[in-house]
Amino acid sequence: MPEIIFPGPEGRLEGRYHPQKNIKDAPIAIILHPHPQFGGTMNNKVVYNLHYKFYNMGFNVLRFNFRGVGRSQGEYDQGIGELSDAASALDYLQSMNPNAKHCWVAGFSFGAWIGMQLLMRRPEISGFISASPPANMYDFSFLAPCPSSGLIINGSSDRVAPPADTEELVNKLHEQKGITITHEILEGADHFFKREEHMDLMLDTVEEYVRRRLTETSR
Repeated sequence: MPEIIFPGPEGRLEGRYHPQKNIKDAPIAIILHPHPQFGGTMNNKVVYNLHYKFYNMGFNVLRFNFRGVGRSQGEYDQGIGELSDAASALDYLQSMNPNAKHCWVAGFSFGAWIGMQLLMRRPEISGFISASPPANMYDFSFLAPCPSSGLIINGSSDRVAPPADTEELVNKLHEQKGITITHEILEGADHFFKREEHMDLMLDTVEEYVRRRLTETSR
């Protein structure tokens, strides 16, 4: 998988781009990593596994380091700059795949918060995955209305982002018409899906959801 450097708002951004070999109009997905100030990088285990799950489903996939992480230039910017980084990453991915019929964003923890904000700005995003969204730490009220259907997945034993806060977020989104928010709670899983069986179940749930959405015309 080629290492890439692409332009971001504050300089170069470092990523990994994984295109399909013989599919001209493959769907595209970007994967967003957890909090840069708490060790989050594009090589986080959840991010890495989501990247390959989307690739194995036939997507052209890009994951990258937010500003100030790895070889990406700039410094942490409270989520504001990181959202701009994500927009630049999507621009780059779209420039490489002008014929893609579907565009997805997947984020883990802090990356889920950024991904949901990107969703609000980019109407071409047709689906999202939010793994362990930190609804207790960040304001998700910008999702009014949420423009696309998606999957929110979290563990029942998440002590970083308590399940009750995630449930409250999902209930607010459920009240909106025209979209469907699918919510899966994995019994016993923590914030990071550390146990192998929880990671596998999370990835299987994502695959089942995405494959179903790709074959449906509705949201």
